[in-house]
Amino acid sequence: MEYPLTYAQYQQGLSEGRLLGLLCQSCGAYTFPPLGVCRACGGRELNPAEIESRGFIRTFTVIRVAPEGIQPPYIIVMVELVQGSWVIGRLISLEVEQADMELVGKKVRLEIQPLKETGSDDEPIILNFTLT
Repeated sequence: MEYPLTYAQYQQGLSEGRLLGLLCQSCGAYTFPPLGVCRACGGRELNPAEIESRGFIRTFTVIRVAPEGIQPPYIIVMVELVQGSWVIGRLISLEVEQADMELVGKKVRLEIQPLKETGSDDEPIILNFTLT
């Protein structure tokens, strides 16, 4: 099976500050993360498309024990983007102590940046969100 959006293309988009997904030519739904079929109708006529970077926090958690190389604590949010896709990322515009249930429903904007905490020359790209 040939994918309309490869991992390399997705990563290249992130390095350029763009979140890429797939736009279904049958129903107009956006699919993210990129899959082989449309998440809404199962269609296979998908084209790479940039996804809007605004959305709403639907849930969150505070990470107090983090993977090696990442300094805890920090906030992870699940965001529903305005085009319907759900994305997980790090909320960077709020102190951990301020995180409470009032975060749910707040508007956020995606910021894509390299993760600078690993010390690696080949820094992974992460999805960060800021409150708007």
